[in-house]
Amino acid sequence: MKIPKAILAVSASIPALSARECPAKTFLSGDTLLPGRSVFEHCLIVGHVAQALIASFPVPLRNALFPVGCSLVAACHDIGKLSPLFYLRLHLALQWPASSLTQSLLSTLGLTAQASALRELEEGWGGHAGAGASAIQAITRRGELSTVIGQHHGLRTFNASMKASDDMLGGVAWQAARQQLVEELQQALNETWPEVLSFSQQLSLAGLTTVADWIGSGPRFTDPLKDWRAQLPLALTDANMSMPAIRPGLSFDEQFGGYQPNEAQLALFEAVKGPGVYVLEAPMGMGKTEAALYAAYRVLAAGEARGVYFALPTQLTSNKIYQRFSHWLENIIEPGSAWQKTLLLHGSAHLQEGLGEDAQPGGSWFDSRKRGLLAPFAVGTLDQALLAAMNVKHGFVRTFGLAGKVVVVDEVHSFDPYTGLILQQLVEVLRDLHCTVIILSATLTGSRRDALFTGKVEGGDGYPLITYQPQGATDVQTRRLLSPTNRNISLKFSQDEDALEEALLRAEQGQQVLWIENTVDAAQACYATLASRGSGMGIASGLLHSRYVQRDRTAHEERWVNRYGKEGWQVRQQGGAVLVGTQVLEQSIDIDADFLVTRMAPTDLLMQRLGRLWRHQQTPRPDAARCEAWLLSPALESALASPYQAFGGSAWVYAPYILCRSLQVWHDKNSVMLPADIRPMLEATYVEREERDPLSQWRHELLEGRRSSPTRPGIHELQQHARLTLSMVGTTQQESKVCTRYSEQDNSSFLLLRAALCDEKNNTLNLQLLTGEWLIIPRQKSRMTESERRQYSLKLEKEKVSLPPSRTPEGEDGQWFWKWGLQHLLYAGNSAEREMPEVRIVIVEPSGDVRGVDGAFRNTRYRYRYQDKIGLRIEKKES
Repeated sequence: MKIPKAILAVSASIPALSARECPAKTFLSGDTLLPGRSVFEHCLIVGHVAQALIASFPVPLRNALFPVGCSLVAACHDIGKLSPLFYLRLHLALQWPASSLTQSLLSTLGLTAQASALRELEEGWGGHAGAGASAIQAITRRGELSTVIGQHHGLRTFNASMKASDDMLGGVAWQAARQQLVEELQQALNETWPEVLSFSQQLSLAGLTTVADWIGSGPRFTDPLKDWRAQLPLALTDANMSMPAIRPGLSFDEQFGGYQPNEAQLALFEAVKGPGVYVLEAPMGMGKTEAALYAAYRVLAAGEARGVYFALPTQLTSNKIYQRFSHWLENIIEPGSAWQKTLLLHGSAHLQEGLGEDAQPGGSWFDSRKRGLLAPFAVGTLDQALLAAMNVKHGFVRTFGLAGKVVVVDEVHSFDPYTGLILQQLVEVLRDLHCTVIILSATLTGSRRDALFTGKVEGGDGYPLITYQPQGATDVQTRRLLSPTNRNISLKFSQDEDALEEALLRAEQGQQVLWIENTVDAAQACYATLASRGSGMGIASGLLHSRYVQRDRTAHEERWVNRYGKEGWQVRQQGGAVLVGTQVLEQSIDIDADFLVTRMAPTDLLMQRLGRLWRHQQTPRPDAARCEAWLLSPALESALASPYQAFGGSAWVYAPYILCRSLQVWHDKNSVMLPADIRPMLEATYVEREERDPLSQWRHELLEGRRSSPTRPGIHELQQHARLTLSMVGTTQQESKVCTRYSEQDNSSFLLLRAALCDEKNNTLNLQLLTGEWLIIPRQKSRMTESERRQYSLKLEKEKVSLPPSRTPEGEDGQWFWKWGLQHLLYAGNSAEREMPEVRIVIVEPSGDVRGVDGAFRNTRYRYRYQDKIGLRIEKKES
């Protein structure tokens, strides 16, 4: 960036300040903005926070991940604030009396008295973070340390062409002040620079630095008149990142209550003795969740882990596992622990309070899905864990959050080779971070499993099977388990109309019918038909998918997952029902159907869906019920010839080649034996082989992509992008610009409201929620306490519903609402980083129609409707 000579002249003319004279922060006292902590004091606070965070790790992990000197690096994160332009920005923001310096600057540059003008000038070198990176590079000659300093706001900012003594950073005098600050911090913390850092240690240190800065910038430290040392333990308590005490010597029955462990649960417990990689392959319904938690307890009780992150494929599965996870935590945590009750809030609330700007309401890390990674115990989606291995903004914060934990990855499949590559890299990163990685799967091919280990897997053809490689071991070990009794499931291929009639007939007989579609649109359409016809027959109908606001989604989940689970045994005897849903119903939830209808899907997912059928022997069933599944599928010949036409929307969720290969394996079967057929049918689906037309065409498309409209990237392109994203060298990507799965995900959203009004007289934004409640939001951030902002933010988060980016309305409808105070409550992206808002504000009419706050949506081919029973429905407009 070319800096005007006038700016350089003014910048170079400002005498260098010491770190004790230059403010690092501002704080609000009443309505007055005042200078806050000095650069020295803020850096020292962050250094001590970092020391406390490191001390919270068990000793073996602490020594492995954080060499002596890491807290000094964290303390030096803001030395770049010792620069003339940052000082002038504060000068203007605080509206100090105009000095000769500011008068000279304003008259020379013709700028208005706004700090934002100077902020734009700094963007060319990454602001104070970039200045700090240059200063550390000059002081230490170590690129890894300058990188850590330069990215503490989430992005890589170091510019190798910029020198710490350049005029734009204040020249030699200001660099000498920065050098003096480093020496004072070394003396105050009694630390020197850490020795050579491994790659995983660099990631951990970058995350530590950022989190320590968030805590050190929290409300406990804003007032410079308060003794920060007295505030330090309180701030750490607010952040809720300390590991609670674990009760020793608990048996399986004491952890889970009511029953003894089975063979798989005992075998995994015996195999998991500390950090390493462990894979449990076992059929659905064998208690893999309890097996993983039982093994996790062993590592926690031995002091070899600092928490657990349980990663699942969908938000619904996360919510249901969370209930079991919370019960387990209540049993293993020492009574009286301050964490015991707080942990139970994580499923629906934001845990950490008292963190800095990025993690406050309106910040990019306020989202509980991200922040949960920092808590000792959390349940979340796999996507959040995968991003820890990718070069995305704040990816290293996720890495720090997972370091040294037990990371359980549930329901790993084989159908998505792109996700498989990222998962493989994640496992490698977690191994280096001394994590205990436990991978659970009912449907994993041998080749996909073997890729997770660093050595050759011997004896890996068994099923069920445990495969494991402890930390530091070169050999990979396996242990075969006894297979449970086989269950025979009758299969029938059907068309939609016949299946609808059969579903209603079975429900009329008192059976609990489960119908699984591959797209939300198809599930909504199917439900509408079944609900309309079933209502006159006394048949209860339900719908579950991802596009509900939280209130409605929770209500549907509670009713239907409980009805189809063990809690619903009494209710199911009172009459039949039909539950329609998407992939959220296929895994990690304990539901038991009498009859299954499913759209054709990849083999591993079909096996998962069959695992919801006749799951428990004790479940009461009508006399007419029989263990049978109907598959909605095109004929093999038409599917091979034209899969996009034959499979419809499913071909945009799953690769046509994978669907065709799966159909080849299934099309001539009239029954399947579980679990005996799982491994053979999986291997038959995914084994590498030469193809002839037309399958060779669809294989080529899978690998190289679809170039015709609409386009679709191929695996090779996605994997190359993944490799670039996985590399920590180069430009940091925005989360919204990367994907963790082959199929398109719902990563845009509507904020659904009844009304949205700007009150110019009172300078407030008035929002009416779907419940009728009004939120009166002051336009100025200073008119709300952080507690009030948190309360508003949590309420608004519950009014959001996801939708695919390809069907997001175009235009800028309602974006001006952000300037009326919404940006203080919800994350609106960062215009400087060209990151677009993730949320669009919309109005739901009494009829259910959804429109923009400015009127009808512009330039959209779709009509949007929201109803509490059916969720957000997106329909293409008629021509």
